Amino acid sequence: MMSASIPATPSFIYGTAWKKQATAVLVKTAVKAGFGAIDTANQPRHYEESLIGEALTSLASDGIRRDSLFLQTKFTPLNGHDHRVPYDPAAMLREQVRQSFESSLRNLKTDYVDSYLLHGPYSYPGLGEEDWEVWSAIEEIYRSGRARMVGVSNINALQLATLIGQAEIKPMAVQNRCFANRGWDRHVREICKAKGIVYEGFSLLTANPNVLRHPDVIAIAQRLGVHAEQVIFRFAMQVGMVPLTGTTNLEHMKQDLRVYDIELTAADLELIETIEA
Repeated sequence: MMSASIPATPSFIYGTAWKKQATAVLVKTAVKAGFGAIDTANQPRHYEESLIGEALTSLASDGIRRDSLFLQTKFTPLNGHDHRVPYDPAAMLREQVRQSFESSLRNLKTDYVDSYLLHGPYSYPGLGEEDWEVWSAIEEIYRSGRARMVGVSNINALQLATLIGQAEIKPMAVQNRCFANRGWDRHVREICKAKGIVYEGFSLLTANPNVLRHPDVIAIAQRLGVHAEQVIFRFAMQVGMVPLTGTTNLEHMKQDLRVYDIELTAADLELIETIEA
């Protein structure tokens, strides 16, 4: 039976890419530190999805129920995999999506996910026939009730506008890498804001080392008595992003979650928005 409880859209997500065999321990650590949302993908090249399932089982035994957590995973096209492909590469695309999703449910030891994303479009700069076939399969999963939200990652503004304009079920979430020198993905964020789509930003720190070292950002952090990393995460939240963090350090997890106590001024936000413009 699928739980009737639907977790609210998260404001902060713990990302599990590249955690390898430490994945289960880190997920348990993050949840116990206060994270209520976990991001993964059925992509063995970069994620250990089954270890998240192990973590969820362990957490449940500690009284932290699956339906109290927001769980997000992804379908990854063939070119995003190494030799470990979680579906039949020779199958029709629709069947690849079905197989990958069923595999994710088994890995995660659950009968539903809160969010299911296409890991990235097949075509560029627009959308092609493969994208529409895969999206149709993702729409089917949404209609089945086994994914509470559906969306797409690594998408540009043209692709997103096209998907919104032509899809039967519109994307409800977008997850993109954010570069300060590209306006923190402003064009995609603006579309998401206008259409009520959840925007998730990843690599906020790793993609922007110069911002973390920028004297003005350091000055904001010193004024508030926090770290530059906390300033960037709080900036993301205040401009409408749901940030992802992938830290493996418990103290950093706790620091990340303390960003809710920070309030940046309008001048702070404008400075960071345009810091590498």
